[in-house]
Amino acid sequence: MPLTPQQMDRKMDEHFAYENSDDVEGVLATLTDDVEHDIVGWPLGPSHGREAARRFYAATFRDLSDSSVRCVRRLYGENFMVDESIWAGRAPGTPFGLEGHDRALEFRLLHVVEFTDAGSIKRENVWIDLATIMRQLPQD
Repeated sequence: MPLTPQQMDRKMDEHFAYENSDDVEGVLATLTDDVEHDIVGWPLGPSHGREAARRFYAATFRDLSDSSVRCVRRLYGENFMVDESIWAGRAPGTPFGLEGHDRALEFRLLHVVEFTDAGSIKRENVWIDLATIMRQLPQD
């Protein structure tokens, strides 16, 4: 039986809560063992499986801090959602290869997420507004 929008919201909100608290294990627990994890533009490309997705989250949690995600809108289909959100926080590391110098940062995210019937995330495709990030983190 397909998930309801409310069930998808709960799982996505749980996923974001773990991200906001830099909890790698919590984030990974929201994913299937064989998840397809694709952050568009990530230098290592798409990954398959929880352990491969771990690299992205470990690096991101080093590079970004004090994060929060604010949902702008969500669109739903049968066991999938499209989530447009605003990420806000600080950049103490080198997010996306850019020196952050602990500056404030805010940018748009677009997630295309597919779920299993049981409610776990089996595919996460994320589009990041890199142009906005580059404007906020100019390189000297």
